[in-house]
Amino acid sequence: MNIKLVNKNISEVSAEVLVEFLTKDDLESHKEAKILKQAGFKAEQDSTCFLYEKTILFCGVESKKSDDLRSASACAIKALKSSNFISAKLSVISKSTLSALVEGLVLGGYEFNEYKSKPKKSALEEIFLTTDDLDFEKLETIFNEAIIVSNATNFTRDIVNKAPQEINPQTLAMLAQKLSVDNKLQCTILQEDDLAKENMGAMLAVGRASVHGSALIHLSYKPENPKKIISLVGKGLTYDSGGLSLKAPTSMVTMKMDKAGACAVLGMIKAVSELKLDIEVHAFIGAVENMVGGNAYKPDDVLVSRSKTTIEVRNTDAEGRLVLADVLDYAQDAVNADYIFDFATLTGACMIALGQYTTGLMGHSHKLKHDLSRAGSDAGELISSLPFNSHLKKLLKSEIADISNTASKPYGGAITAGMFLDKFIREENKNKWMHFDIAGTAYTEAPWDCNVYGATGAGVRLMTQFLRDIK
Repeated sequence: MNIKLVNKNISEVSAEVLVEFLTKDDLESHKEAKILKQAGFKAEQDSTCFLYEKTILFCGVESKKSDDLRSASACAIKALKSSNFISAKLSVISKSTLSALVEGLVLGGYEFNEYKSKPKKSALEEIFLTTDDLDFEKLETIFNEAIIVSNATNFTRDIVNKAPQEINPQTLAMLAQKLSVDNKLQCTILQEDDLAKENMGAMLAVGRASVHGSALIHLSYKPENPKKIISLVGKGLTYDSGGLSLKAPTSMVTMKMDKAGACAVLGMIKAVSELKLDIEVHAFIGAVENMVGGNAYKPDDVLVSRSKTTIEVRNTDAEGRLVLADVLDYAQDAVNADYIFDFATLTGACMIALGQYTTGLMGHSHKLKHDLSRAGSDAGELISSLPFNSHLKKLLKSEIADISNTASKPYGGAITAGMFLDKFIREENKNKWMHFDIAGTAYTEAPWDCNVYGATGAGVRLMTQFLRDIK
């Protein structure tokens, strides 16, 4: 399916279907109001009414703002793809909402059919976004950037959605190497011998029972004279069985998504390199598989991390933070960054705190939290801050090591996980670092907004927006 921006009035564009977005006020004055009301259409948000005989698809919106249009255009593309029409057209409502329209169409129309023996084929081939705005050049730039970011989000979704027998630490490293070639990035892969030389005892312990060797992936995008340097760190648990603290069977299903943080940072660096932003970006990924075996790490083990901090293991299913502890430490030595952001499907507790639609944000800098929240709002990704406090920090105390990998009480689990990571952020970097818990937002089994079943690509639009706005 091709989406095209054309500099014409919509009446001058030839397409089989016209798509219109209507608010309740619009509905009252519309020439088709009578027949729409007879069909039961009330112009409620995300409702649709397809008048096939008139070849018009009506979509309800609460307002003509970006968030409502993004969600409604995702519903529109689903309706169009379920029909036998080949082409459709809709008007660009404003410069400020063009990105949202594109994202709704591209992300809402996404399908992952790789494992279907007979995938359904849609007849839809072209969608025309029409405008007679005098500043077409500016609109064209916005359109092209929205396509890049949407495609990078779908690139992320594809990797997350791939089955665990296909994506393991080594094949994820190969995928990163291919991206480096395609997008002219620098790529370094540290295999297990290299990780041992780096004394990454926490990360190596998590992957010890897997037949697939663990790997640390480092991708770099380095434009000339960058105005900022950013380190992005992703949790890459290509599968998480829980280890010896084995997950329940129902909880183990969907655990291919535990690599979503790693996949998100791959999508981010892909988008940044294709947008040609004047920001130097480093993506660090801890690619590991947490499995069960005779040599699996155990509750009661004491691990020595790269930073020489000792960690008492109380639960082998709290493995992502162990991997990130070593990768964050390595990233701080490898790059003197202006900002360090880590993305991880870290805790089910974050979903309990914020629901499945909101990413948890944790760190020390109030200004950075504010800037990221604003970028999230502009990008259409919901994020909310969870506060650190000294009382919760006490729950990570270990009697036999420097820190425990789980809290002694089952409260505030998302925050205590973030505070565990904070232990591995050096003092000079405390205000440069933010942790994003995407456990709820990275994967969905019920469509919402512009997200379809499966991976959402959470974090890609948010971080790309932040990096475009950065000063």
